[in-house]
Amino acid sequence: MAFLSRPKTLVLAPLILFIVAACGLGGSPGPTPTHAPYVPRSTSTPAPTAIPTNPPPTSAPAPPGDPSTCNAPGGCATFIGTSTILIGTAGPMTGDNSNFGMDSWRSARLATKDAGTLNGHPFGVSRGDDQGVASGAVDVANSFISQQGVVAVMGHSFSTPSARVMALYAAHYIPMMSGSATRVDLTQQGSPSFNRLVSADDRQALKAADFLANVLGAKNVVIIQDNTLYGQSLAQGLRTALTKDGVKVAGFQSITPGSSDYSSALNKVAALKPDAVYYSGFQPEAAVLAKQRAAAGLTVPFMSGDGVYGKHFVDLARGAAEGYYMTQAGAPLGPARDQFDAAYKAAYSQPAGLLSGYPWFYYDATMVLIQAVRQVAFSSGDTLYIPRQKLMQAVRQTSGYQGITGTVTCDATGECAAEPTYVVFQVQNGTIVQLPADYKPQ
Repeated sequence: MAFLSRPKTLVLAPLILFIVAACGLGGSPGPTPTHAPYVPRSTSTPAPTAIPTNPPPTSAPAPPGDPSTCNAPGGCATFIGTSTILIGTAGPMTGDNSNFGMDSWRSARLATKDAGTLNGHPFGVSRGDDQGVASGAVDVANSFISQQGVVAVMGHSFSTPSARVMALYAAHYIPMMSGSATRVDLTQQGSPSFNRLVSADDRQALKAADFLANVLGAKNVVIIQDNTLYGQSLAQGLRTALTKDGVKVAGFQSITPGSSDYSSALNKVAALKPDAVYYSGFQPEAAVLAKQRAAAGLTVPFMSGDGVYGKHFVDLARGAAEGYYMTQAGAPLGPARDQFDAAYKAAYSQPAGLLSGYPWFYYDATMVLIQAVRQVAFSSGDTLYIPRQKLMQAVRQTSGYQGITGTVTCDATGECAAEPTYVVFQVQNGTIVQLPADYKPQ
């Protein structure tokens, strides 16, 4: 097994961000590797059950092509024998937010299993634990860049890590497709690499504002945010949406993630006498706020976004989570979702949607990357070539892909989500329950 080397430089100056030394191929004998042969890493986790009625995008073999085209910027990833074509999966695999990373990894494994092979090469997953932070994302990105089998990245799960590494991936012609990074301006950076298959926070904010104003009847709301890129983005979007709905934003509090005591912030919130409180952040901090709100005299409804959705929040907050509201992007109900849900449950003995609200988005994001690989790959002799620059372009040009989440089409900036359908959930009797459209609070 051999792979054409990608340039070894892992951090490039801005002036050479998109000028990467071409990994050229000369003559018909094929490339001579400058790295040690790639050996796929094994996993002890049982292979997931494939979705039998959801075939890969295409089963056609890669057409023949001319290896000299790999002299283009970025060169080609090359595969011989039965070596594995890897999709990197990046997110927090350990720590308090590991449910998001683990869900992305699980869903990607289902997708690569369903994708079958390309010219005898199976698709596989390389897992990267960025711990949900920027520094961890850089380590993961450098690891993926050094793995010659990695041709694309499904991730990163969170907005801050995604923002930190999108230029690094672009410099090495590695396309990204995130299933859960929602900060509005991520696609406004001009990155040719970053794409996402989930709607941005401004859409989610509209749903939350409508629910707070028109269902809960709130006239006076306090927003708490955690100072992360995600938390700030969602909070700012909500403030704008609430103002348009005629709701007063009485306070805009900030907290520091990782603390075990937010009583001071909650006391300040209580003094503003809100009708409802919205927290924009993640599960660990939301659990602390939920447990300490009663001591501050706050008996009004609390609500959050998709960063809080999931069983982990309920487990952390215990009984204090009861009645808590949250929004989450919903995958349409139908046969494709039913098939995925059955396969997920069979593979992992847990229902899809328990760890996070994004397994369907992670699956589709992986499949879109695989479809792009199939579109650009070509063969010469016993070698499969994947042109890196063309792959990055093909991902951005995705159009009409029919996924679990709907029809996926990317615009020029990398926004690829199907028409968003945000729904509201509530913790009821220790379980997260989707609320009906005609829900009225008791």
